[in-house]
Amino acid sequence: MTPYETIKAKRDGRQLDPEDIRRFLEGYTTGTVSDYQMAAMCMAVFFRGLDPRELGAWTRAMLESGEVLELSDTPGIKVDKHSTGGVGDKVSLALAPLAAACGVPVPMISGRGLGHTGGTLDKLESIPGFKVDLPISEYRRLVREVGACLIGQTATLAPADKKLYALRDVTATVDCLPLIASSIMSKKLAEGIDALVLDVKVGSGAFMKELDDARALARTMIGIGAEMGRKVVALITDMDQPLGRAVGNALEVEEAVAMLRGGGPPDFAEVTLALTAEMLVLGGRAPDPAQARQRLAEAIRDGSAFRKLQEIIRHQGGDPLAVEDFSRLPRSRASLAVPARSSGFVSAIDCEAIGLAAVALGAGRLRTGSTIDPAVGFTLERKLGDAVGVGETLVTIRYNDDRGLDDTLRRVQSAYTISPAAPARRPLVVERIE
Repeated sequence: MTPYETIKAKRDGRQLDPEDIRRFLEGYTTGTVSDYQMAAMCMAVFFRGLDPRELGAWTRAMLESGEVLELSDTPGIKVDKHSTGGVGDKVSLALAPLAAACGVPVPMISGRGLGHTGGTLDKLESIPGFKVDLPISEYRRLVREVGACLIGQTATLAPADKKLYALRDVTATVDCLPLIASSIMSKKLAEGIDALVLDVKVGSGAFMKELDDARALARTMIGIGAEMGRKVVALITDMDQPLGRAVGNALEVEEAVAMLRGGGPPDFAEVTLALTAEMLVLGGRAPDPAQARQRLAEAIRDGSAFRKLQEIIRHQGGDPLAVEDFSRLPRSRASLAVPARSSGFVSAIDCEAIGLAAVALGAGRLRTGSTIDPAVGFTLERKLGDAVGVGETLVTIRYNDDRGLDDTLRRVQSAYTISPAAPARRPLVVERIE
């Protein structure tokens, strides 16, 4: 079928032939299928979905649109982690050096901010000099010699997904289960991993707002992994409020460093340790999560996890002193307190609204190619269940440009619900699926 016929068939709810899917994605990669045609296809998939046969063909076509890495020269079981995206989710910044310090090789290919969620690459690039666009030969070397490497997609790795990732961000097709699953798995399978831990977020700040949807996404990706011969474990984690207290690129780097040095917010530390423990088990470095947690605690206590972070930064061109002296990171010129309008307890936070407010402030992208300000963001002074009085600070805004600041204040204030009683909370790790 022609691209037009393929789009029309999916729009009308007909099953696509795997060969037509392969040709369509190949055409998009090479440029014979245009951005507007792919945007139309994404919207058709958004409304019509992909059945398991179509999804397998779509994922394989994206995976095989470029180079599939082979890391057999790196000893050990290579394990990565992927998050479906959240607000304040800086887990990868701490998880990669933690796992590597415990002997698990971590080949990590990450993305930029997508929709209301932050991106690992943007956070890493707030470290002065840090390079995420290393050649594949250097990526292989660093995984082998350092134990971890964190880069962005190259022109040769899943190039169909690289183009599609940016397009989805600006065409309202981010929160689509088959597109999310195929994007994640094609990218992860291309990077040379043996196993994968998934952090599937659920809640107001996640793409999956409902638990059943999060379960469906987790099972879909586990199924794709099984078909491709990879062991995949998923943790469904809470995203009804930002993870930790920092939202914004350099601010989140500071919080990740604090966790590696034995501090940081407890919720961020708990989710990071739970996910990294699963990596140690999959990587054969611990028999079960409980013993894995003991090894992780020791890596934090003896400083090896923090030193591994500095080693990663140094080998990727960054300034390792920036994670010791935060004045070397980008800093905002001013701050503004967001006051509570009533007394009581924080009973709800519209996490997506916080994420969108951060994007509008400059911490994320309003359109493809937008420039990010790494210094700006929010510090959450109150989180779910916290008591607050009238006029007390809910959030501190860190900003450089005061245009639109009043609107940002209103957005953040409106994202908070204050009630007479503290809310019941669900656990941070909601469910484990394998």
